[in-house]
Amino acid sequence: MTQYRGLDKPRGQGYFLFWKAVFVGIMLCTVAFFWYASSSVEYIWRWNRVPQYFWVAEKTDVRAEVSGDVVSVETTAEGATRITVKGDDGSETYTVPPAGKVLISGGDYIYSGDPVGRYEVSKPGILLEGLWITLEVSMLAIIIGIVLGVVTGLARISVNPALRWLAITYIEIIRGSPLLVQVFLWYFVVGTLLNALFEKVGLSAIPPLWYGVMALAIFTGAYVAEIVRAGIQSVHRGQMEAARSLGMSYAQSMRKVILPQAFRRIMPPLAGQFISLVKDSSLLGVIAVRELTKATREVVTTSLQPFELWIVCALLYLVLTFTLSLCVQYLERRAVR
Repeated sequence: MTQYRGLDKPRGQGYFLFWKAVFVGIMLCTVAFFWYASSSVEYIWRWNRVPQYFWVAEKTDVRAEVSGDVVSVETTAEGATRITVKGDDGSETYTVPPAGKVLISGGDYIYSGDPVGRYEVSKPGILLEGLWITLEVSMLAIIIGIVLGVVTGLARISVNPALRWLAITYIEIIRGSPLLVQVFLWYFVVGTLLNALFEKVGLSAIPPLWYGVMALAIFTGAYVAEIVRAGIQSVHRGQMEAARSLGMSYAQSMRKVILPQAFRRIMPPLAGQFISLVKDSSLLGVIAVRELTKATREVVTTSLQPFELWIVCALLYLVLTFTLSLCVQYLERRAVR
């Protein structure tokens, strides 16, 4: 009779049903714990106020810039209202959009600064703006980090001593210092020097967002370089020898033989690095970049709703990272085919 041990032993249907039930039980206990804990805290939950921070409709006034009489109030073919005010210095015309409300009528006398109409403007709220900036910063840093990491990874295994030592120096310095310190150095040191130089030559200053992008990209590039280096070295050297024996140059062998095989192996660690990058972008709030975490902190300060807003912030980060993880898994499956 065959003896099975460990993972070789076949599992019956009851085994999987039992452990699925254990998982469901653990999740239900977790939900019950948080429900009981939230009920025990003296806190008023106001989830109904959260949507206004995603999309907001603001009322905007159309104000007169001159004092005088309202000589005409006309409706255009598009449905807008055109208001003409005649003052001592001439006439001024103001337009209220079709969905707006006219606050005056013909023959009225108005003063400079008085509202003549009002309309609503719908726009993204502060949380959506912060989410967009987080996504923008992360994508830019990922693209630059990939390019920098691949170049540095190839230099790391180069036979050229200058390239290899430069790559090692870059990797060790970046990986050996905290990201927050690097963000401060980029913004307060590099940013101050560059903006002062640009001011002298008459150019505009670089926004803080780009210093944050460079800090994240250079930080990520150091880790991507080591991932690329490990992936290339994991491919058997016989692959390079076979490619060179077929008449390929070193660059052709890398591009057509080694890198495609290494790419499939480095996808999982790259996904983890990119997910960490999205979360690390929350540090850019210290240099006045209004990404998702800083936007949430500002809303919490004004609304006094820390529980709801920080939970929403965590869920938004989860959506970003989970989506990125699915994209990398899709690319990994395509690469295996």
